[in-house]
Amino acid sequence: MPAAHLLVGPLLRRVVGTQATIWVETSAPAVVTVRTADGATGTAATFSAYQHHYALVVVSGLVPGTASTYEVLLDGEPVWPQRGPYQPSVIRTRAADDRDQPVHLAFGSCRETTQRATARRLPPDALDAYARRLAADFDPADLPDLLVLLGDQVYADETSPTVRRLLRRRRQRPAGAPVDQVVSFDEYTKLYLESWGDPEIRWLLSTVPTVMIFDDHEIVDDWNTSAAWRADARAQPWWAERIGSGLASYWVYQHLGNLSPEEIAADPVHTKVTTAEDATEVLREFGRQVDRESDLAHDPERWRAVQYQWSFALDIGRTRLVMLDNRCSRVLASGQRAILPPGEWSWLVDQAHGTYDHLVVGCSLPWLLPPSIHHVEAWNEKLADSPRRWVADAAEKLRRALDLEHWAAFRRSFDALGALFARIGGGTPDEPGRHPDTGPTSAAPASISVLGGDVHHSYVARARFADSSVVTPVHQLTCSPIHNQVPAGMRPMMRLGWSPGLAVAARALARTAGVRRPSLTWTKLAGPYFGNAIGTLRHDGRRAEVTIEGTTSAGALHRVMRHDLAGGPTATPANAEPGAWARPSAPRAR
Repeated sequence: MPAAHLLVGPLLRRVVGTQATIWVETSAPAVVTVRTADGATGTAATFSAYQHHYALVVVSGLVPGTASTYEVLLDGEPVWPQRGPYQPSVIRTRAADDRDQPVHLAFGSCRETTQRATARRLPPDALDAYARRLAADFDPADLPDLLVLLGDQVYADETSPTVRRLLRRRRQRPAGAPVDQVVSFDEYTKLYLESWGDPEIRWLLSTVPTVMIFDDHEIVDDWNTSAAWRADARAQPWWAERIGSGLASYWVYQHLGNLSPEEIAADPVHTKVTTAEDATEVLREFGRQVDRESDLAHDPERWRAVQYQWSFALDIGRTRLVMLDNRCSRVLASGQRAILPPGEWSWLVDQAHGTYDHLVVGCSLPWLLPPSIHHVEAWNEKLADSPRRWVADAAEKLRRALDLEHWAAFRRSFDALGALFARIGGGTPDEPGRHPDTGPTSAAPASISVLGGDVHHSYVARARFADSSVVTPVHQLTCSPIHNQVPAGMRPMMRLGWSPGLAVAARALARTAGVRRPSLTWTKLAGPYFGNAIGTLRHDGRRAEVTIEGTTSAGALHRVMRHDLAGGPTATPANAEPGAWARPSAPRAR
């Protein structure tokens, strides 16, 4: 038996060309080796922090267009795959030239622990159901290219009975720390061990490449909703440890794996933790530093001194995915509120321009809400900036009570994102769009899709622009929750949010505060659906389609909505059945 064993993982995080990254947590320091059946290998020593041990292994030498099983060894002893009902884990690569190869993304958000651990009576877990379906009739060709998790992968403020019992046994916790919420780095590790330890989830994450972005519950509900909220949080004696531990653990468990092998090599935090004998102080100081981003986000020069960019981008075939941090780096200064600070916004503009067929923007928060709710959030933001103190205070209380903190409550960012999409989607597929600084760039993409979560119901909406030259269809694709539940009393309000009559009334309310009319309109095409769900987005040539599947009471998946997002030409064979999708050629099993 090896001295070390696997605690969490392996997680297959990125597959880039002939390389892949695999993340693990081990019980003791070790040298981690990943070896595939066709001879690709990678090795890394664990780094240690807070008496926990981690490694991110870069596997090189993969063969394009294949699916190869792999094993994990600790100090030369095999520890994975383990005995069980599931197929061995595989790494599937795309073709060397994958420009004409279809792209398949799975996505969703808000997974509260596991159905085995929660004390709440929740509908069956959609990610569990998705994993079981993939494993039941396993074929590597059916695997998605990427699983995109859009926030609330763990809930620091809504813990399971198992974690609460652990917290009650802790003798040394900060003064005033909530008895049922995690605060320290070690307590955060228990959330990930519980959430990712399900046999179904463990197999899924070992076989499907996965990227992630946080939302509020990785830290606490309504994290960074306003400057006043931050001041109140910091007044709590336990908050400094909570925010530092939450951000440090997010970097270790979620963000590090979002990076490509090249980005890992260039990441300054990765360099520091892997060269330190004990990286505890490195991560503690890092967590404290990046929490200061929102204090300085309105000042580009001072912000750059503390900034660590959580947003990232990647290409799969002719699809570009840009994942945006909607939480940590918000500009919260009155009159300057923004989802992204100016420096990160410039990065987004650069990433959004390029040569691709489909642009996908991943956000933890939906860009397009039900119109009535949108207008109320915009009205509230305007009042919160009122020079009359009592009006601003009342608006702040309402903001927190009703969670009025989405893109609509950051009107500057909402409008700017719409203007960016209009600029990119203008012209014809054969004519270039324009970069605001450098002029003509690439042709208008076939589709622009904004993925969102957070709101615990799923829907598809389409944006409409006043400018008739915008030819690219722009959609909001919201899939939430994976495993949670919206209170039954809130469902009628969310349905009414799409009512045209109520939207007119809410718009009139916003107008009383001086809120100008939005620069675009949007309509619901499907939903809302209030059950646990998983979404799939498929691109084939210039065609795009989204499907949302919910869980039955028996824990199976069933389709609740499907919508064509772009009807351009595809790579589907001409003799295929109408509406059929090109299935990627089966990778050669190794």
